[in-house]
Amino acid sequence: MTARSSRPRSPVDEYIAAAPKHARRALAVVRKTIRSALPNASETISYKIPAFRLHGRIVVYFAAWSEHYALYPGNTAVVAKFRSELLPYEIAKGTIRFPYERPVPTKLISSIAKFRAAQVAEKRPAPPSKKVSRRPLSPTGRPRPRRKR
Repeated sequence: MTARSSRPRSPVDEYIAAAPKHARRALAVVRKTIRSALPNASETISYKIPAFRLHGRIVVYFAAWSEHYALYPGNTAVVAKFRSELLPYEIAKGTIRFPYERPVPTKLISSIAKFRAAQVAEKRPAPPSKKVSRRPLSPTGRPRPRRKR
């Protein structure tokens, strides 16, 4: 048994392995492209398809279908930003469909992933605030002492 086969398979590995044979190569290239564009992102399965998460938020999803593979960047700003590069591909509601017959557009996918990562970073949630007392405040701004019962 080699060292490579002894490591546990991730859910994304299993998704790609379960995809039709003609889709596996494209999915592997898409995954590698996104991984190199977003080295700090973690892989996950969400809505039963692979996704990359950064700062606790999904950046981009990808999936295999019978006639195409798709990238789900999730918003219209991506389509507006990359409109000219996306002309050869079918686009619908935040979905970009790439036919298997054409080469994987790695530069475009990398650019989309980086753009989405910047969007996610802008919307990054604030760190959790300090625990706030639920007791009412006194006129001095301090919590009122508890009453003895």
